[in-house]
Amino acid sequence: MEDSGKSSLHVESSAVEGGHFKLPVDSEQKATEFWLFSFAKPHMRAFHLSWFSFFCCFVSTFAAPPLLPLIRDNLNLTTTDIGNAGIASVSGAVFARLAMGTACDLVGPRLASASLTLLTAPAVYFASVINSASSYLLVRFFTGFSLASFVSTQFWMSSMFSPPVVGVANGIAGGWGNLGGGATQLIMPLVYDLIHHIGSTSFTAWRIAFFIPGFMQTLSAIAVIALGQDLPNGNYRKLEKAGDKHKDSFRKVFYHAVTNYRGWILALTYGYCFGVELTIDNIIAEYFYDKFNVNLRTAGIIAASFGLANIISRPGGGFLSDWMSRRYGMRGRLWSLWVVQVVGGVLCIVLGRMNNLSASIIVMVLFSFFVQAACGLTFGVVPFVSRRSLGMISGMTGGGGNVGAVITQLIFFKGSKYSKETGITLMGVMILCCTLPITLIYFPQWGGLFCGPRPKATAEDYYAAEWSEDEKERGYHSASVKFAENSVREGGRRRDSSPAVPADDTPSHA
Repeated sequence: MEDSGKSSLHVESSAVEGGHFKLPVDSEQKATEFWLFSFAKPHMRAFHLSWFSFFCCFVSTFAAPPLLPLIRDNLNLTTTDIGNAGIASVSGAVFARLAMGTACDLVGPRLASASLTLLTAPAVYFASVINSASSYLLVRFFTGFSLASFVSTQFWMSSMFSPPVVGVANGIAGGWGNLGGGATQLIMPLVYDLIHHIGSTSFTAWRIAFFIPGFMQTLSAIAVIALGQDLPNGNYRKLEKAGDKHKDSFRKVFYHAVTNYRGWILALTYGYCFGVELTIDNIIAEYFYDKFNVNLRTAGIIAASFGLANIISRPGGGFLSDWMSRRYGMRGRLWSLWVVQVVGGVLCIVLGRMNNLSASIIVMVLFSFFVQAACGLTFGVVPFVSRRSLGMISGMTGGGGNVGAVITQLIFFKGSKYSKETGITLMGVMILCCTLPITLIYFPQWGGLFCGPRPKATAEDYYAAEWSEDEKERGYHSASVKFAENSVREGGRRRDSSPAVPADDTPSHA
């Protein structure tokens, strides 16, 4: 059967236990190819549901900044009020992302994502009735919890796609979700203008506009719960009841996450790529509005160009990660992450030194490509840090992004201690400093930036170490072993050029 999103080579459907898949799969029933424009169940349907849900959450969280000049005047907000609200919008998601990672490990990404999205939607609607600085801060704080859906998005993709394409899947899902940060810079001013021109006063129009992102977020949650599926072969609850999936304990999942130093380093570095992106989303429209005296719509369009770059920049980072892996293994993934993030830091410093509108826009766009590509490159590495605690590691890394945003805004953009230009420059210096620890990441079976793999170390040993001997005897570690087999390419072309292990009945010919 033809499918609109598949490659030019026709691959017959694979019959595996639990159903018939349109995409070719490996021994874990994860897709080994990525058909962007396909909606094939369950792999590509999960992809489209996850990125769209995250997109809607991003639109909601950053719906206020493009209307801030109006809200600021209407509520008599001070610079400190605005800074505190910006910090609040990303601080709540720090712990929410950690909780989301654990929820994904224990109950699955489908229920975890839909529950959070529905629980935070009311805060978006409440934005229409705020009347003080404190209510504005609270609305932004609770709406920001929805950004934790990023963790379920990355977990879901890592559960659906095989190591050779997981970087691309994570990159595009995360990038298209983050696109909401740019889209809302266009959507909210346009919705406001439309409502205002119909006859509403300025006071009323910006309030009604918040119903649009709230409605989008609600619909996306319903779609995820109704149409999504946790794993290629079913949902967590049914698989656990049937005995096909081991129900893990929170204590062991937590332990193996927090004792893996690689997760902490990735959380730090992600704090200064995604954390910087969140910071820019909060300040950039106001920055151009105040510094260059452009009007609200123009400031929104300029700010939107930063977020809209996600349509290709973050996916590009995921693609680069997989491309480097095909040639140089895990060491290629790490080198590309380090180089791209360093370039992003340099461009951030340059952006803060610009005094010309045109030059500032050009540098900002270039900066957006590199800082967002670094996000995609980060989650090209995350799926390999741990298999047993994948959700928790994803949550730690994602939470690190929010911590970075909170710290950056507290230090550089709260109050009037620094001008926004100086704050942006110093933020670039922080990027360079916090990228250095990537040099410490080392996988014994694959190596690190400067050192090769340890002799006789294997991926099977690395992932099996997360399970006790009793658990191994019960076969609980079988999924980790399969993942290790399918990750053989991470050793680099010189060690092994074998592809992922296919499912027994996956056709080997096109």
